[in-house]
Amino acid sequence: MGVLRSNKRWFAAREWRRRVVFWGGAILTGAIAVAFAIGSEWAMQLFRRACDIWPWWPFVGAPLGLALAVWSTRRWFPGAEGSGIPQTIAALSLPTEGERNKVLSLRIAFGKMLVALLALASGASIGREGPTVQVGASIMHSLRRYARFPALDIDRGLILAGGAAGIAAAFNTPLAGVVFAIEELSRSFEERTSGVILTAVIIAGVTALALVGNYTYFGRTSVALSVPQMWVAVPVCGILGGLFGGLFSRGMLFARMGLPAPLRRLHAERPVIFAAVCGLLLALIGWASGGATFGTGYHEAHEILQNGADPPGGFFVLKALATLVSYVTGIPGGIFAPTLAVGAGLGGQLHEWMPLIPSGAIVVLSMAAYFSGVVQAPLTALVIVMEMTDDRSLMLPLMAVALLARVVGAAVCSEPLYRSLAKRYLPVEGPPAA
Repeated sequence: MGVLRSNKRWFAAREWRRRVVFWGGAILTGAIAVAFAIGSEWAMQLFRRACDIWPWWPFVGAPLGLALAVWSTRRWFPGAEGSGIPQTIAALSLPTEGERNKVLSLRIAFGKMLVALLALASGASIGREGPTVQVGASIMHSLRRYARFPALDIDRGLILAGGAAGIAAAFNTPLAGVVFAIEELSRSFEERTSGVILTAVIIAGVTALALVGNYTYFGRTSVALSVPQMWVAVPVCGILGGLFGGLFSRGMLFARMGLPAPLRRLHAERPVIFAAVCGLLLALIGWASGGATFGTGYHEAHEILQNGADPPGGFFVLKALATLVSYVTGIPGGIFAPTLAVGAGLGGQLHEWMPLIPSGAIVVLSMAAYFSGVVQAPLTALVIVMEMTDDRSLMLPLMAVALLARVVGAAVCSEPLYRSLAKRYLPVEGPPAA
């Protein structure tokens, strides 16, 4: 009898309606992630072409573009600001549908992508991967109304699945999507949500593959370390990556909550003017780096990793500073891609100090270390870097460097970045009743 009831449930019209809605949301997430990636590349090319024609363009385009991005976000798309990962984390804890709708909706998803593309076309140092998490979660959360999902699927499974699918499709890293959902978005993994997440990741990943083919984000690498080299590279990359990653996290939290009083007032009372000032500072940083700090940083990281290109002097510091300046304006945009670029720049710098260790190995280890130091999610750092480079030869050094960097990063910045940023989207509890 139990088997018959199970079969009837499988073929029930209501169950199939849920599946179609859920699968459709995963397909839509994968397709939008691909479209967002293509649009991001076009936006950055537009900015580069303008700079080629008018070398002074960053000093005009960045202030005007960031001011317009902030005005548009505040005027039409409140809730779309920042990375998108803190909003997704907060949505998992918000108790009512109305509160979740303030951070996850199709309007916010549309605005997130539109304004992020405008910011990239203005030279902002942001990534598209964090926004894709919020877009995927928004799609899944919004589609729930077309089928009566159980409460658990609404509150956790759909949002987690959408966020995981966003990472998987954005980077073509399906394992990283699952690990990120477990380690960062939920910090727990329940058996009842596991199938929902895995299904969404698989469908979104297959959709992305069907549209753009099988690829690795940074291309394939194949590097190895001898045992003596490992004993040198892992501690150096892990400690320095964790240190600089932790400092960046502290800078992000300080920029959000600890700015000097005059800047806080300007940001609160004149956010558009504040964004224009940040745009001018962004242009100055870009000029100091020879234009290397504009955009996501993907091309710079690719050249350092694949071709052993020497990064411009102080690139990893300037790129981190450009990312911080871009973030503090409040424009939509993530930090995943810029963080990996900073890690690659740090690896390129370390290779100059340790020339006997293969360049590719040091860059890969530094990317994982810096990412782990910033996000404090060592498993995600390990898996995402392995999948992005399609290289399994450094698995053990990557594990060691990610864990070491996480410890160092946590010593510098005690609270995980995304968890801290998510608090601003949660309701503030009042004092206990007398």
